[in-house]
Amino acid sequence: MPAPERLPAPGVSVTGELEELLARGELTVVGRIREASNAVLLCTVAYGGVSADCVYKPVKGERPLWDFPDGNLAQREVAAYLVSEATGWGLVPPTVLRDGPYGEGMVQLWIESGDDRDAAEAADAADAGGGDGSAGEEPGDPSGLLALVEGEEAAEGWKPVALADVGEGRTALLVHADDPRLRRLAVLDAVINNGDRKGGHLLPAPDGRLYGIDHGVTFHREDKLRTLLWGWAGEPLTDEAREVLAALAARLADGEPLATRLAELITAVELAAVRARVADLLRTGVHPRPSGQWPAIPWPPV
Repeated sequence: MPAPERLPAPGVSVTGELEELLARGELTVVGRIREASNAVLLCTVAYGGVSADCVYKPVKGERPLWDFPDGNLAQREVAAYLVSEATGWGLVPPTVLRDGPYGEGMVQLWIESGDDRDAAEAADAADAGGGDGSAGEEPGDPSGLLALVEGEEAAEGWKPVALADVGEGRTALLVHADDPRLRRLAVLDAVINNGDRKGGHLLPAPDGRLYGIDHGVTFHREDKLRTLLWGWAGEPLTDEAREVLAALAARLADGEPLATRLAELITAVELAAVRARVADLLRTGVHPRPSGQWPAIPWPPV
């Protein structure tokens, strides 16, 4: 039997095909990411002579959180993907909810990034006690999008986030790149109320696209936004972002396919909160600032 054809990273022409592959394909577990807080399994998925690497997070492997309902982080990951697709920015890898070897869970396309290892090599490293194969695996930020710098001002092309204690009484300035891809992601995070945007969740792909992963802690009805991407806080949204948000507001209206599907994944109160956040972004026309009610920066930041 010939080997299955390998699919490339997602693009406009193959996104639907990838969703079908992830939803219907046969999952084969090849390893586990041991450093992840929940059970995360690296797999291959094959269907109709096509295969790809993916990540499978079974609901049974989710750790309970005090502020989120038990057993529905996988649904929130899928909801984040749907909202990302609705923006047209394609910031979240194709993600589906399906049954797998260990029950229902989230399955997401594996994105090559960082040291450019494939999924099988990353699984071998994880099983040996290594990292998780993401951009934040090594100390620092191999993605090149985040940095700690001396002084209290960011250089041209960088946005300041906060001063960080680096030990021995020293501080350094945490900065992120003034990158339009990151800025779009900051808008998406504000919409989905991402409570955990860390450096290791940023995956620049070899084709130049940027992906964000790990969206289980999202869509809470209360303001939970915690992120390393505060550099645009209080600044006007781009014209592109305002146009995208206006279109998204229409797609979130009652009876629209996106709203109907989201209602199956998150609560009615949480869906109402999504609509309210989009409306607030359009009303103010600026990137949100930290609320002051929760820690603004996730820990650990990588």
